[in-house]
Amino acid sequence: MTDDATKNTGPDMGTQADDSFAWTEPESRSADASAKAREWIAQLQAMIEQLATTAAPVAREIGAKAAELAALAGEKAGPVAQKAAEVTGKAGEKLAVKGRDLATELRRDGATAKTNDETAADISESTATGATTSDDRTTTGVA
Repeated sequence: MTDDATKNTGPDMGTQADDSFAWTEPESRSADASAKAREWIAQLQAMIEQLATTAAPVAREIGAKAAELAALAGEKAGPVAQKAAEVTGKAGEKLAVKGRDLATELRRDGATAKTNDETAADISESTATGATTSDDRTTTGVA
């Protein structure tokens, strides 16, 4: 089957279709579009450069203000930090004194408890033998 075999030569169709009037973009339009795109890019680049030029002093001013604020914060924080260090040092000294006192007290209580345990053991040994008399001396001093 070929296209020639399916020709329709009726009054509405006429002869074979002619593709010669199909729409194509003219060459000059693509050149115009390319030139227009270059113009837009150039305008965009000019706008960006103008924005950068205008924004640079503002950005510098913001940076300078931030540096001033940081310096002011440092000046204000210095004495506060020094005061905090002094208070911390004093609190540390107090804590050390209390710790030493507690350690001394615990050692003293431990020694007292050990002495009491030894005395109680001596008393229990002497009562277990049943040999205590009123003349015998006890370690506690009680007759």
